[in-house]
Amino acid sequence: MNVDMLMNDLIKKTQGEAEFHQAVREVLESIEKIYNENPQFESAKIIERLIEPDRTLMFKVPWEDDEGIIHVNRGYRIQFNNSIGPYKGGLRFHPSVNLSILKFLGFEQIFKNSLTSLPMGGAKGGSDFDPKGKSNREIMRFCQSFMLELWRIIGPDTDVPAGDIGVGGREIGYLYGMYRKLARENTGVLTGKGLNWGGSLVRPEATGFGVVYFAKEMLATKGLTFEGKKVAISGFGNVAWGAAIKATELGAKVVTLSGPDGYVHIPDGLDAEKISYMLELRATNEDIIKPMASEFKGITFVPGKHPWEVAVDIALPCATQNELNKEDALNLIKNGCICVTEGANMPSTPEAIEALHAKKILFSPGKASNAGGVATSGLEMAQNSMKINWSRSEVDDRLHHIMTNIHESCVKYGTRPDGYVDYVKGANIAGFLKVAHSMMDQGMY
Repeated sequence: MNVDMLMNDLIKKTQGEAEFHQAVREVLESIEKIYNENPQFESAKIIERLIEPDRTLMFKVPWEDDEGIIHVNRGYRIQFNNSIGPYKGGLRFHPSVNLSILKFLGFEQIFKNSLTSLPMGGAKGGSDFDPKGKSNREIMRFCQSFMLELWRIIGPDTDVPAGDIGVGGREIGYLYGMYRKLARENTGVLTGKGLNWGGSLVRPEATGFGVVYFAKEMLATKGLTFEGKKVAISGFGNVAWGAAIKATELGAKVVTLSGPDGYVHIPDGLDAEKISYMLELRATNEDIIKPMASEFKGITFVPGKHPWEVAVDIALPCATQNELNKEDALNLIKNGCICVTEGANMPSTPEAIEALHAKKILFSPGKASNAGGVATSGLEMAQNSMKINWSRSEVDDRLHHIMTNIHESCVKYGTRPDGYVDYVKGANIAGFLKVAHSMMDQGMY
């Protein structure tokens, strides 16, 4: 395998898809050596088959607002690879959604799902629809229109979508209601469902919990814990919420949260009251963090910036892709940060990762440390299939166990001769090998 040659060919075929190219290059550079040591992968064209989605569905989504005006958005579902199980991946409703972003997310999902050891393939979907400022009825009408197209290619053993940015419990409810009407069956075809109709305990906070469980294992390799550490978190959605709760439980002081408008500095750390207010803010769909500074004494709002300039021990980027750049990484290093654990999908730029690796800072990619959400979605699928519900502690214990196993896989394949663990390489190799061997076993299709 020649990485540059493959990338040149891919870029020619998929011009303008920068995020997708970034995700593919990271994986190819990580697996190049082990791929070339296994000539059977080359003869079976495993890479060429992996970087091309199995299918891409693109469709119009017409919907009517409360004033009776018709709007048309674009919907997508990208089914990337199902060699180890049914397609699995979230739906994102956000104005930034385009083919490149969904292809990068779907490609990452292949390896993330593989790392969980659960039988799930990789997919992603969504729309450029913006839920912000919309009424519940407008969102319902949009979700119903979206599902009118999507339902044809999904199913509990075919493709199981979940939530993502802009798609929470409300949206999953509207989507599931329409699917149930069209398919005339109650099945586990969506995850992130309400607890009254097939959902799993711990699912809303699972991604954030998983991030902290993974970071806990990373710190343990250095004989360290969360106790007494200062933690910077970006975002204030479900991932940030779960991470903030679990880090605080483990004795850390969470000193930042952020939104598109900037970040808040919380010198005394988060507590139950502040976390509750954060959830109230999120529920407004206004997507701004600034009001938190007015609500509580001692909190400072910094407009238009990310929180990586604050001196902390641990950084958890939980917002969106490419939010932590080289300058941010250098700031974290200068201020004594010892661990960066990604909670979002690909939130660090390649230059930032290179800077962190150069100083041997503990760093994990989202496809490993962010896998707790889809892992718990897999646990929800299992509960739906068996028609049972596990207790909160059962689900949490299983999640913790999965994240520990993912960490072990990363260490196994990513440990350098000098003892430093390259979690990026470890995650990519571990995730790739399972998928590649599955594809080999099943032949050309």
